Amino acid sequence: MTTSVIGFAGLGVMGEPICQNILTKSGARLHVFDINPEPVERLKDLGAIPTGSIAELAAKVDVLFLSLPGGPQVEAVIRGPGGVLENARPGLLLVDTSTAPVSLTRELAGELAARGVDYADAPVARTRQAAQDGTLSIMVGASPEIFERVRPLLAHAATDITHCGPVGCGQVVKILNNMVLFETVVALSEALTLGKAAGVDPTLLFETLSKGSADSFALRNHGMKSMLPGHFPTGAFPTDYALKDVSYAIDLASLTGFKVPGAELAQARMEKARAQGYQNNYFPALVQVTDKV
Repeated sequence: MTTSVIGFAGLGVMGEPICQNILTKSGARLHVFDINPEPVERLKDLGAIPTGSIAELAAKVDVLFLSLPGGPQVEAVIRGPGGVLENARPGLLLVDTSTAPVSLTRELAGELAARGVDYADAPVARTRQAAQDGTLSIMVGASPEIFERVRPLLAHAATDITHCGPVGCGQVVKILNNMVLFETVVALSEALTLGKAAGVDPTLLFETLSKGSADSFALRNHGMKSMLPGHFPTGAFPTDYALKDVSYAIDLASLTGFKVPGAELAQARMEKARAQGYQNNYFPALVQVTDKV
């Protein structure tokens, strides 16, 4: 894989550091594209080759990574005018690190397969700092053969790479990961609000919860680092993105014939946060909009 020509499209909050790790560690020629010229220039300084379009990438590279905001963007890049379907050469391997609906992922993989293009969905978990450090968790949906092809490249960006099953299964696991996270953040927001109202010091509350069975990654990160100090920056994982991902969980529930009231509650809380102006803020801002009886 080190001699492959690699393309990377989508150099946002997660895409740029993922791309940088692959670029600096793989030894491969790496072509990049984004509508924002700033990350392209930063990666050019590290040796990446700027490319003018998705069409150009799809026609020249061996492996094409996507890191996009969600399903609509993935669909546009693949199905749209000048997209991958129109321009990919047979033998291309497309690796989508975005979070996208399971049904769309499987439809796109089928359409690409008809053009001789292999596909792996490889959504990422953990923080931007993890992306910078190369310590992401990546959940992959692909055939065993495609998984073995892509794993060495993903290893430049991740410490945990899990083959979850055939195409779409990476998205299933990522969507459920986020669903559990969102529901846990809702529970933490309720605990923080009730604890403060009942006279318990918020820091003491969360520190004590972390010593018991309520401990979690969400408590130690989203709770202690964001909710306690009231720090909900822009440029982190915003409420609008969280709403997108929880909608994918609800869509998955519909697809499989189940109800997910916990996910629906998280969605309602985030919708309220968005309505009150927190749409671009780090999504634990939902703690700001708790209700009273």
